[in-house]
Amino acid sequence: RLRLHDGKLVKDRRYHLRTYPNCFVAKELTDWLIDHKEAPDRETAIRLMQKLMDHYIIHHVCDEHSDYKDAKLLYRFRKDDGTFPLSKDVKVFIRGQSLYEKLVSVEESILKVREENSVKYQRTFLGCEMIDWLIQEGEAENRKEAVELGRALLEHGIIQHVSNRHHFFDSDILYQFWINFRRRRRLTELLNENSSRTLSESPDSPFCLRKLNPDPGNTSFLSVQTNKEIKIVSAVRRSSITSLPGNSNPYFSAAPMLVFPPVAECNPKSVLKRPVTNEELLSPGAPYIKKTLTIVGDAVGWGFVVRGGRPCHIQAVDPGGPAAAAGMKVCQFVFSVNGMYVLHLDYQTISSLIMTGPRTLVMEVMEAIE
Repeated sequence: RLRLHDGKLVKDRRYHLRTYPNCFVAKELTDWLIDHKEAPDRETAIRLMQKLMDHYIIHHVCDEHSDYKDAKLLYRFRKDDGTFPLSKDVKVFIRGQSLYEKLVSVEESILKVREENSVKYQRTFLGCEMIDWLIQEGEAENRKEAVELGRALLEHGIIQHVSNRHHFFDSDILYQFWINFRRRRRLTELLNENSSRTLSESPDSPFCLRKLNPDPGNTSFLSVQTNKEIKIVSAVRRSSITSLPGNSNPYFSAAPMLVFPPVAECNPKSVLKRPVTNEELLSPGAPYIKKTLTIVGDAVGWGFVVRGGRPCHIQAVDPGGPAAAAGMKVCQFVFSVNGMYVLHLDYQTISSLIMTGPRTLVMEVMEAIE
């Protein structure tokens, strides 16, 4: 946005006897993206700008077009007309960016390269150091307020404990900024992320319930969907050692397939006996133990269904799948995914983290002590 302002692509424009302030012409912007190596071709440029529209960054000046069109149409950044939605997530992100810039610009910054358990970490600080600094700089009035700010930054993925084992505390525990705000990002990075639209269309693609050695006439499993309906999912498991040449097992001879027949309406009940809050899970002396599970996914997925949010829980586990083999059970709460604290996230976001991560999934779960 700022680069477009500097290049005079964003300016007041007149159309049909009306002046539209701070807008740009879509076709000119598409040309600019290609000329400045932000997009390799027009198709990619259009996809990039559509991504910004989907996330309420830009919009048509009269809101007559919901899609970004490579034409002589006027669009505007929502930051330029005051319509940008400042949600809590956005406010915390902007606050984190502001604090980061302030910290890296001072000479004796508390952000340093530090080592823990023979591993070096960038942009680290001690929890108590951060609290002292926040109060000293007027960013927080007292230690309680500073801890609340630190916890908000951690829950939004801006800072984290270096080994992701602790929430934010006023102590000598080592934390780091998870985001390097000064790294220049290219717009094309946006296209590498799985969109929520894809997730909502096929939310169980990596979590479908699979059947090991299914009977030919009965290959259906029930899988809980995003809209609290039940969908019939037919699938075969990933080809394994049993499907190597020379093996006669008929169930692994075909390539893995996922089929989504029509949805059957109903309202499945949660496996949880009652709602559980993050505060309850993390309170001292709570009757929960933490377990680390390493799950090697197969071609169909990992064999479990995650549902809920803040915290998410395991709704179902395929008894013959990789997750069950690793020790996953229903009713466990998802604490971290591949080293990222996720108690504050909803299941769609956790699904995206898992699908865009490596095939070997490392999860920390919290299980009630019986």
